[in-house]
Amino acid sequence: MSDIDVLTRLLEARYSCRAFRPDPVPRAVIERIVGAARHVPSWCNAQPWQVTVTTPEATDRFRTALQQAAEHDSAAPDLAWPDGYPGVYGDRRRSCGWQLYDAVGVEKGDRAASAAQMKRNFDLFDAPHVALVSSPRALSGYGAMDTGGFVTAFTLAARALGVDSIAQAAVASYPDVVREHFDISDDRMILCAISFGYADTDHPANSFRTTRAEVADIMAWRT
Repeated sequence: MSDIDVLTRLLEARYSCRAFRPDPVPRAVIERIVGAARHVPSWCNAQPWQVTVTTPEATDRFRTALQQAAEHDSAAPDLAWPDGYPGVYGDRRRSCGWQLYDAVGVEKGDRAASAAQMKRNFDLFDAPHVALVSSPRALSGYGAMDTGGFVTAFTLAARALGVDSIAQAAVASYPDVVREHFDISDDRMILCAISFGYADTDHPANSFRTTRAEVADIMAWRT
């Protein structure tokens, strides 16, 4: 099998895991994940990413703090949410949402059930570990773009080692809570979290897979 076949299979195998078993991931495995992900390219080789990774006990303490913030505080992300998802981007977003709702039995129009599913983000989907991902404010959008590459590499390295994950922008809704809880300096933007562990393969939230646009939909030739 060629290297590109191996990479393609790995990309296809990765998915956003939304239900985890409590079993912890060995520290040596987590260090291998980060050790692999750090090799991604970055603008001027700045390598702006930093991750704070929790043990299961620390995850539980943060989960409690995050749930309280989601219940009582207003979202105020460091990196502003998109103004909207026009056209095909909105179509893809809605398709993913309805696949999830269908899988977990949320009926269309059931706002209480859909809100409850959304709040699962702040339970960290019961993951035993979470990685809080930040980038320097001074590097602005370029730092965020580079850090996105690190997030992708982290999730792929995790899958290669049998570990499942989900990148969560929702956790960045409460950056002050993240900074205070983990003593992260104010000169860093909280961009997302990556909840990770071993998937609960019997949970319906893990039973669907999203589709991808075809090459012709995303690439244009010019001659």
